[in-house]
Amino acid sequence: MIPFNKPYLTGKEAHYLYQAVYSGKISGNGLFTKKCQEFFESKYGFRKTLMTTSCTDALEMCALLLDIQAGDEVIMPSYTFVSTSNAFVLRGAKIVFADSYADNPNTDPNLIEQLITDKTKVIVVVHYAGVACDMDRIMELADKYGLFVVEDAAQAIDSYYKGKPLGGIGHLGAFSFHETKNIISGEGGLLVVNDERFVERAEIIWEKGTNRAAFFRGDVDKYGWVDMGSSFLPAETVSAFLYAQLENLEDIQRKRKKIWETYYTKLKYLEERGLVRLPKIPNYATNNGHVFYLVCNSLEQRSALIKYLRERNVYAVFHYLSLHLSEYYNEKHDGRSLPNCEYFADNLVRLPLFYELTDDDLEVTINTVSSFFG
Repeated sequence: MIPFNKPYLTGKEAHYLYQAVYSGKISGNGLFTKKCQEFFESKYGFRKTLMTTSCTDALEMCALLLDIQAGDEVIMPSYTFVSTSNAFVLRGAKIVFADSYADNPNTDPNLIEQLITDKTKVIVVVHYAGVACDMDRIMELADKYGLFVVEDAAQAIDSYYKGKPLGGIGHLGAFSFHETKNIISGEGGLLVVNDERFVERAEIIWEKGTNRAAFFRGDVDKYGWVDMGSSFLPAETVSAFLYAQLENLEDIQRKRKKIWETYYTKLKYLEERGLVRLPKIPNYATNNGHVFYLVCNSLEQRSALIKYLRERNVYAVFHYLSLHLSEYYNEKHDGRSLPNCEYFADNLVRLPLFYELTDDDLEVTINTVSSFFG
């Protein structure tokens, strides 16, 4: 079986885990936590970063920082993972789902303005497959109506919008290091704070509502409970594992993008014949090699393709299910149809893409897809 994903180890993970374990501090915010945060702030110019136990936690921190209250409205895509929505639902927000482009799973910003009301507080964008949303248009809307922008950049490490790193454009950003991502730590995430107004409070929320981090820096002579918060920072072992990955970021990205390009080149003819659609990368965006997908012409075709591949030992998957049609939120949704989102939910299929995918396995996958279409 050619798996959909296989976690890649660079070779330094165990060494850094050993260092972390025997450093005498494994509870978090130690040497490797700081090294990871410094890496992101230095390489991408992020104002402030904080390691978290997951991207979900980073998004929940965003909801706390933006003081989301019951009745506040948050606009976001329906075509996303449930964590994007859950982070704000937990604070009592009403989720207002926006549709995708017809040719791209990302949110169409031209559909956002009509959804803004006097209760709207936040626009959440999701850079699906690491491909940037139209951030100029979204930031214009936020400025016009006095809204905050959160970038769910779970899939978007080392990807850019007009030369600006994703996660660093909105007021806040969140990354994932789940084992299915380009750079991994098993579980793990990162909060990015781009707005100076949130820097100090983010650190307090991160440290369970205390000013503990400021105390250890010597900024205050004692620490206590000063705000709401939770235990968002990960164990030092998580950051140690991640740091080994970050040291190999360029090599990992180069290999993943090469696999992506091979898929695109070899399967382009299927799109030219109208059998499937391939990913579209707008001219303002870059490709970080996170996901390679096909968009089939029907749910029946997609189901048959996945079944055909698995019978021949190639494991492909689909996602996401539309959140506005989910069992939990269906009755809370305002009833609008989101046809483009629903189309991608029914027709998109992801092919295997991971660092150790061999040339032979890549060729087998491509040939198997081709043989399905005759």
